[in-house]
Amino acid sequence: MNQRLASVFPGALLVSAWLLAAPAGAQPSASGAAPVTLEQIMANPDWIGNPPERAYWGYNGRHIFYWQKRNDSSLRDLYAADITTGVVHKIPERELGLISAPAGSFNHAHTLKVFVRDNNVFVRALASGQLRQLTRDTTPKSDPEFMDDGVHVQWHQENDIYLYDLRSGTLSLAADIRLSGDPAKNEPPQDYLQAEQPRLFDFLSKQKADSQAQLQQQASRASADGTRPPAPWYLGDKLKVFHSSLSPDGRWLVLVTVPADYNRGAPGMMPEWITDSGYVQLLKRHTYVGLNPPPPQSVLLLDLKNHSSFPLDLSQLPGIQDDPLAGLRKSAVEWDVQHGIERKTAEQSVKAPAIRPVSVWGLAWSDDGRQLALEFRANDNKDRWIASVDFAKKTLLTQNRLTDPAWINWSFNQFGWLHDNHTLWYLSEASGYSQLYLKELHAPKARQLTHGRFEISDPTLSRNDRYFFAVANLKAPGIYEIYRIDVRSGEMRAITHLGGVNGPQFSMVEDGGGGYALSPDGAKLLVYHSSTTRPPEVWVVQARPDGKARRLTRTLTQAFSSIPWVKPEIVQVPSSHVAEPIYARFYRPADYTTAHSWPAIVFIHGAGYWQEAHQGWSYYFHEFMFQTFLAQHGYLVLDMDYRGSAGYGRAWRTAIYQHMGHPEVQDIEDGVHWLESNWHVDPKRLGVYGGSYGGFMTYMMMFRRPELFAAGAALRPVGDWADYNDFYTADILNRPNIDPQAYYVSSPINYAGALKHQLLILQGLEDDNVFFLDTVHMVQKLQELRNPNFDVMFYPTEHHDFKAPYSWLDEYRRIWRLFNTYVNPPAADPAH
Repeated sequence: MNQRLASVFPGALLVSAWLLAAPAGAQPSASGAAPVTLEQIMANPDWIGNPPERAYWGYNGRHIFYWQKRNDSSLRDLYAADITTGVVHKIPERELGLISAPAGSFNHAHTLKVFVRDNNVFVRALASGQLRQLTRDTTPKSDPEFMDDGVHVQWHQENDIYLYDLRSGTLSLAADIRLSGDPAKNEPPQDYLQAEQPRLFDFLSKQKADSQAQLQQQASRASADGTRPPAPWYLGDKLKVFHSSLSPDGRWLVLVTVPADYNRGAPGMMPEWITDSGYVQLLKRHTYVGLNPPPPQSVLLLDLKNHSSFPLDLSQLPGIQDDPLAGLRKSAVEWDVQHGIERKTAEQSVKAPAIRPVSVWGLAWSDDGRQLALEFRANDNKDRWIASVDFAKKTLLTQNRLTDPAWINWSFNQFGWLHDNHTLWYLSEASGYSQLYLKELHAPKARQLTHGRFEISDPTLSRNDRYFFAVANLKAPGIYEIYRIDVRSGEMRAITHLGGVNGPQFSMVEDGGGGYALSPDGAKLLVYHSSTTRPPEVWVVQARPDGKARRLTRTLTQAFSSIPWVKPEIVQVPSSHVAEPIYARFYRPADYTTAHSWPAIVFIHGAGYWQEAHQGWSYYFHEFMFQTFLAQHGYLVLDMDYRGSAGYGRAWRTAIYQHMGHPEVQDIEDGVHWLESNWHVDPKRLGVYGGSYGGFMTYMMMFRRPELFAAGAALRPVGDWADYNDFYTADILNRPNIDPQAYYVSSPINYAGALKHQLLILQGLEDDNVFFLDTVHMVQKLQELRNPNFDVMFYPTEHHDFKAPYSWLDEYRRIWRLFNTYVNPPAADPAH
């Protein structure tokens, strides 16, 4: 600790010998006797083994760090895996302060890394490992970056950006932003009374003149004295700063602003029933869709060198003054009038803006700070623009416009610059699938780098601009490997050959796990890999097509691995409505035979835009285990990626536009007929269940195909899309004032009168995603319809995603009882 460090690292810390810590791993237990039980499946998931979370490279590329949850606790510990020996060690608590955080950025020479950990900023020298702490306080900080000169570091702190000089240790504010009027500016009087006062009273005139003289003197001294902070920027009180970004050369500050008077509308109220006080508490949660659309965002550029500013003229974006919703506005007025709303009120509610409001979805600076690109998304969800800024002419230059008559995808919006400082790269669904494009600033057209009926995601550019690394499902829709893409030719070569899912995980590992990352030297990849029956583990793979792969973590317990889980087959169900097949996971009993008929269950995944028929570990791991339980009890199970699911391109994604729950019903019906035609499934012994969007779809199956299933379980289901949030619903159905017909035809509550067979509704009272209000409304509707074919169970402390094992167990015991009673009672089973 007494070693003398370079001048950039006064008082630095050295890396300690944490590698002497004891190794850790999953503790095996004697278990695994088949068949599995609901009690075991729904127990605390610790029994499966806690997978590695938030894995990242160490500063020197010799170790990979990851967090792991402790058994029977929410606490996490940090581990380090030596990529050469494979030895894993737990980092002692006293040494955590010496470890670099995963996020951060490097200087151009790649010799220093800046990062934020525990709300403080640190700089690490990569060669020596020396660590320098730049701040020591509790104020949150984010987005640390090196400036272009390599000796200054910037970061965000609350609403400000700070600069730190590594040579002098000076901390300064990049710009003093004040959301008020300029006190030095003479504002005209607002009325007669105000105009009269300085004329009547000499005292006021002299006071004002003296105040302005002092302000002018302060400004003059600030400009002449480099030790003083720069002059403040007075932006007025009509806006709020939503986001800010400082150019790498320190000259330009970008401010993304929203109107100060924007009101999101009344929030949904959620009661919290189990409280310390014993009293019910009302919690404010998301507003309903269309109650108030997102605020229009504007962009202001501040020239910090010349203390001048200019706004970006968004009217320069092509198509920004068009109205893609014009036809819907007209039909909405007629719908409203037919439903008792006065025409004048209806026309006012759908009035189109002169310029379509937009949101800034991202911005990127070139390495030298001279080029800026911004990504805009129309708030009506129909357009995305990537535009660069001409600072000299103060104009926007559109580099790419993506239009979608349905909605612009939430995914595949990444973009950035090559290191040459004049070429943009971006992802786009323009071809029907997410592909990678290059666009030189002054070239008339972009160059499509990759081609095919597969999806590219999560591109990472090599430091020498020769390659992109990216995730793609080129081999099959459900197999995700990591590929190296040649920047010049577009040639794609697989880096991983592990099968399953490599890279971003569909299991949504808690606290941000999943993904891949290049090592600091660019020679290796950290990769999360999983299969249908094995959760994600960390591998290290050489970053070349013929490179070797090595598994580093082994967190699965013997208790889980010893159970003969049913490995789902990935099948292609023929569609009677579209040319493409419907991919699905298919589970069948080990003793399946054609000698008799079988009962079957259809599981419907949630989220809508989600992929379940992939070959990796599922987010629905409880359901995966339950499918094995069902198979062991003589059921076949089908888990389909109906239209609207992810992984199959734009057309599949947008097939549900304006009519959610219609194409999906057709696809699931096709799945049922496929089971009946190919697997001897008894049409009278069919059940269905699913949660969230899957709960919504269970409603739609039970209401719109009332003869198809003998029973259904709807978990945390949406019953009326008008009760859901804006971000998700407005994309697919527009907003209810613009497209009321879409909400009517897409909401299950409007079909509830057709319910014929037994329905079980299950939801947490503290669900702040799909409010329990939806279930209340559905129960009221069914009661008014005098329909006896439903039951309800609520869970007082559960949110949208259940946490307590006893809640999971109670929920699935009820589902199992439902299926055993109405789908496959003993008297109906030929095997009995």
